[in-house]
Amino acid sequence: MTAEIPALTPAAQRILDVASELFYRRGIHAVGVDTIAAESGVTKRTLYDRFGSKDGLLLAYLQARDDRWRALVRAHVDAATGRPRVLAPFDALAEWLAAGSRGCCFVNAAAELPDPEHPARQPIRGSKQWLRELFRALLAAEGAPAPDLLARQLLTLHEGALVVASLTGEPTAVADARAAADSLLPQRPRFAGR
Repeated sequence: MTAEIPALTPAAQRILDVASELFYRRGIHAVGVDTIAAESGVTKRTLYDRFGSKDGLLLAYLQARDDRWRALVRAHVDAATGRPRVLAPFDALAEWLAAGSRGCCFVNAAAELPDPEHPARQPIRGSKQWLRELFRALLAAEGAPAPDLLARQLLTLHEGALVVASLTGEPTAVADARAAADSLLPQRPRFAGR
């Protein structure tokens, strides 16, 4: 998901806001278009006119979440220098989870949409691939050896922390994963810069 959501009418934005909350809190299959339309104060026809289908609305929801997530991660990366830049996505995750979490919307959606051909599977994979590539680029920029392998390992720690924090409420999950990620990074002088 790289395209930005086009400007929405006020009604479409209200529909997306309501659907986003409902999809995230209750689940995709548990929420029908009747409920979304009613809670948005619009007709089902308006919902279909703006998004085409429930799947179209689902894609807009996933894209909006991904856009917010990427912006938060980039802000943390841009605010850091040296080694902390590589670990910045963990700091972003801690901030993201501090607002309360029912887990990762992409993992939740994947669990509800097991068909690999479902249109939502592409943005789900795309979000995780983006984070892995960001880790790889940050590692390469710092001169880390084997940035592809390290990027996969950091992504696994990052995603594991998200799942553990959301399922168990473990308050140190992200900090623990960040510390584990830090221990994987080379200790070379250039890379260890602060």
